[in-house]
Amino acid sequence: MKKHAFLFSPQKWLGEGKITLSMSDEELNFYTRWEPKEPDTDGAIAALQEVEISGVPDVMENQFRISDLTPTQFVIQLENASLGTITGKGIIKDDLIAWEFRNNDLGFEGFEFYEKQEDGGYLMRAEYATPDQFRTVIRGKIWERKEEK
Repeated sequence: MKKHAFLFSPQKWLGEGKITLSMSDEELNFYTRWEPKEPDTDGAIAALQEVEISGVPDVMENQFRISDLTPTQFVIQLENASLGTITGKGIIKDDLIAWEFRNNDLGFEGFEFYEKQEDGGYLMRAEYATPDQFRTVIRGKIWERKEEK
């Protein structure tokens, strides 16, 4: 798993980018922080993601759990206040971490791609859709937060 520090090591990550919602032509700035933890005794990794969107007063929190980790794939669970808990599948390649959620009961689906860059950061892209045909497109970048000495 050492191909990727993001998600698979207990390091803090920061990010920023743009979110576009299908119900609006406006692009909104977003800022994110990821905090993966050390693997538990079963090898599962918990990670907290916080997302701040310009003009939205509340910070969104997503809890992730990565399990059944192999060198090429994993199972990922997402839990948040609006969706509850959904489970997806992820893949790992030399320069890519990606996952997909499909929940037919909720009519929720989406994916996220994190493409590793030469500087160790990642370009990211995500798209999510809900049953009422609302789509969210997210594009941005993340980088490891270096601790101040």
